[in-house]
Amino acid sequence: MARIAVIGAGLGAMTAAARLAVAGHRVTVYERTDTYGGALRRLEREGFSFDTGPGLLPLPAVYRDLFLKTGREPLEARVELVQVDPSSHHVFADGTRVPLPNASRAGVVSALDAALGPAAAKRWGDFLVRAREAWDRTRRPLLEEPLWPDWQVLAGREPYPAVPHRKLLRTRTAGTLAEVGAWELRDPRLVSLLEGYALEHGLDPRSTPASAAVLPYMEHAFGTWYVRGGMRELARAVYERCLARRVEFRFGAEVTGVLEKDGRVAGVEFTEGASPGSGSGGEAVAEADHVIAGVTPGALDRLTRGARVRGEGEVPGRLGTASRLTVLLALRGGRPEGTPHRTVVHTRDREAELESLFGSPAGLPAHPTVTVLRPDDPALVPDTDHEAVTLTSAVPAGSAGPGLDEHARNMIIAAERAVPGLRDRLLHSEVRTPDDIAEATGAKGGAVPVPALAAAGGRLLHPSNSTGIPGLLTVGGWSHPGGGLPHAGMSGALVAGLIVEGPEFRGSQ
Repeated sequence: MARIAVIGAGLGAMTAAARLAVAGHRVTVYERTDTYGGALRRLEREGFSFDTGPGLLPLPAVYRDLFLKTGREPLEARVELVQVDPSSHHVFADGTRVPLPNASRAGVVSALDAALGPAAAKRWGDFLVRAREAWDRTRRPLLEEPLWPDWQVLAGREPYPAVPHRKLLRTRTAGTLAEVGAWELRDPRLVSLLEGYALEHGLDPRSTPASAAVLPYMEHAFGTWYVRGGMRELARAVYERCLARRVEFRFGAEVTGVLEKDGRVAGVEFTEGASPGSGSGGEAVAEADHVIAGVTPGALDRLTRGARVRGEGEVPGRLGTASRLTVLLALRGGRPEGTPHRTVVHTRDREAELESLFGSPAGLPAHPTVTVLRPDDPALVPDTDHEAVTLTSAVPAGSAGPGLDEHARNMIIAAERAVPGLRDRLLHSEVRTPDDIAEATGAKGGAVPVPALAAAGGRLLHPSNSTGIPGLLTVGGWSHPGGGLPHAGMSGALVAGLIVEGPEFRGSQ
């Protein structure tokens, strides 16, 4: 039985903790805040309840596997999963509206045929065939296996089979998501649909590799789910599973250093807070045979005091450059029957939005792309005569000041295209900024990690779960396989496998 110290109580860290406890190890989680869940937080006010982090769950199979492997019971025994249908409703700049069904590629193509015409629908259908090929080529190395030692193969090879594009006697193939849209999809509404998947993750479609085609493919193929009561319920279920497997949690305990002895990890130093059993404050040391760090690469460098953390030839990783602004709206009047759970209101000015978010700092866009979540969930509202609505929009990491207030107002104006009369129904609102994300997750500037993607010189790969210090591993959105709730759960499974089976572990078969 090994002693394992886990830094942070995010979803990836708790996933690893539960799996390792079941394998017979003694696991202690040290969390600097007073609660678990990382970005999965909840805000309650006057009978309303809101998710302040991710609002939907892709690929629930990741957490179904966790609950089966750590307790032989289905995830649905602990939370109620609701398939969101339509998966998303899109409002484009020209006013066109398209509802896309959940987990049905054929249904998506049919919906686009009805709204945009057969030519546009065929182009999207053909694109999904190519996106599936990119998915088949990258699924295992990017999601199910520890990062390959020769990760440069993933960095240089573009798995998306782009269609040759001929212009002015030159033939080129798309290397970025924007080029896929311009050369293969062509319809500006399809371009907005495609690029919306990049913006959702804070990625610039003009530089994001074509391999990001896997993002819409995953949604269309595997569906989108909501957890009844809010996504915080998923974090609660994983936390309770950890407790049931005798994982110990120390809240208010900020790790200040990773200890080494004889060339391998030996434990952690941390500042004890006022949590039960933590004493009255001061520096403390906990010995450990393995340390799992659910922190950013920059924070890990500080914890190891500049020691060489990355292995030879290791991908340097990428810190996120984008964050999110979230506006929580309490509305008078009930949710109309048939209202879509998720509506994406696309920008009226693509070039201005992209330049504002990813170009020279010139302020936030006047017409942002906004995701509107309107859950059909009585647990979120005081009664049926009220509605809880959440708006999200990408903003640069570190955004602060009065410009965020103006951006929040612009988000509400944009959202009225999805929620008519929104401002007249407004009772009160709360704005969650990048500073709030930074406080919850510890990420500098409130940056949000992106999922790992192939090509682009490895810019969108993440550091390996193993490090250059034996016994020290990394977990969560800032390590392989990157950001997002499914990816966090996958990272926990990979870390547990590396500890239980050793460095030869190659993922589940």
